[in-house]
Amino acid sequence: MHPTKFFAGAQADLERIVRTHLFVICPNNSGSTFLSLALAACRSVWRLADESRKVLGFAGPTPRSPGLHGTTRIWAAQPRWRRLLANAAAHDWPRIRKAWYFQAVAQDPQAPVFVAKAAQDICVVNDLSRHFRNARFIFMVRNPYAMCEGVCRYLRHRASSNLPVAVPSAAFEEAAARHAVACLELQRRNVKAHGGRGVFFSYEEMCVAPERCEGEIRALAPPLDDLKLRRRIAVRGRFERYDEPLTDMNARQIARLTPRQFRALNRIFRQHEGTLASFGYRIMEHSAKSRMR
Repeated sequence: MHPTKFFAGAQADLERIVRTHLFVICPNNSGSTFLSLALAACRSVWRLADESRKVLGFAGPTPRSPGLHGTTRIWAAQPRWRRLLANAAAHDWPRIRKAWYFQAVAQDPQAPVFVAKAAQDICVVNDLSRHFRNARFIFMVRNPYAMCEGVCRYLRHRASSNLPVAVPSAAFEEAAARHAVACLELQRRNVKAHGGRGVFFSYEEMCVAPERCEGEIRALAPPLDDLKLRRRIAVRGRFERYDEPLTDMNARQIARLTPRQFRALNRIFRQHEGTLASFGYRIMEHSAKSRMR
């Protein structure tokens, strides 16, 4: 079998070719990497080699920017960090679009859909809707306990590797919980304001009913007629690697949480039960973790 040939955006007029900009709006550690890789496999998609805020020439704030250094995966935990990421004046969207288009690749040089994903985009959906033609959104959330387990494991790995972390190790669970709650609140506002230009489903729904989610995405962007979620995808990150079919990993991740971690997470989650409940999640205790959604 011959390898797939890719065409470079640098050699194409994407300003003319792209008719739909599809943004995956999803907190980190919530399944967006799998989803974005599945979208990137579609023939009608222009995609980037990395998260959209990590590409060369991105003209806006990232977790590596001044005031945000060390906030990777917990950048929503404090209001001042969220304000820095949401600052409209700090984003040069025409320049960003040019950088994205230049570095994008596609299987079809006339692919009409551009797909981008960065967890921090949950803070700037209003801007994306204004600055990109026919902007469409896939909104997704995940069980906050499973999300926080992945975040805390990542933070411990960073700390053990002497990489910067903006909070002390004793506060990892609190920071992760505050981050998860803030992301849920941001997502609730996004869906309310922009739900008519997007689709919403949870990570759990994607794992249980991928064909239904595929149908909703195809209705949003019809050229994605070859989208397939029930597939095996290799995810290769700096701190996490897996290669398996679409699988709900909540149970295995929640099972890693210790009683101490449950208590620390619940100190924050109990203050925001309504936010969790708005997405169908509930407060859990360590002894009941096996019944978690």
